[in-house]
Amino acid sequence: MIIGVTGSFGSGKTSVARMFAGLGAYIIDADRICRSLMMPGKKVYKRIVRYFGNNILKDNREIDRKALAVIVFGQRSKLNLLNRLVHPEAIKEINKIICINKNRKVVVIDAALLVESNFYKDIDRLVVVRTNRDRQLKRIMRRSDMTQREILKRLGMQVPLKKKMVLADFIIDNSGSRSQTLFQVEKIWKTLRSELCQ
Repeated sequence: MIIGVTGSFGSGKTSVARMFAGLGAYIIDADRICRSLMMPGKKVYKRIVRYFGNNILKDNREIDRKALAVIVFGQRSKLNLLNRLVHPEAIKEINKIICINKNRKVVVIDAALLVESNFYKDIDRLVVVRTNRDRQLKRIMRRSDMTQREILKRLGMQVPLKKKMVLADFIIDNSGSRSQTLFQVEKIWKTLRSELCQ
């Protein structure tokens, strides 16, 4: 069974994915895959540099993700272009990993853009993680040097969480304590396991 875990920026989806891992799921980290595709020498890297220029490169020739983010989150057309360059190749890599791990009972894909890429249509169940805006902002600001204005701008460029929730098979509210979130994850896990046994 292929489960997608998604949410908006800073909702805590990766923490939820790790909880599923603790229960026995195999996790595919889509962000890690995207980062590897953007390393020097890779096809995606070459395409990104061709379209966005050498100004997005660090001294070691790696892509400066912060510099790229400033560009793409400043103009939706450029964000859409970046997604068109990265998403198809990322999906290919994810499908390869799924194929290699086809004997595992539950594979969880931790991916922010499952809905944006339409990849959610190819999975068995979609889990959407939500949290209240105050907690979301605090979480992002704690782990990054982004201002509140920058965070809100980036959130505004994503598919609204309400649209993702409409598509969800399960919704996890990550606004409370870790134990409260884990309780919800365990409940979903029991449901998934029972479906596998049918």
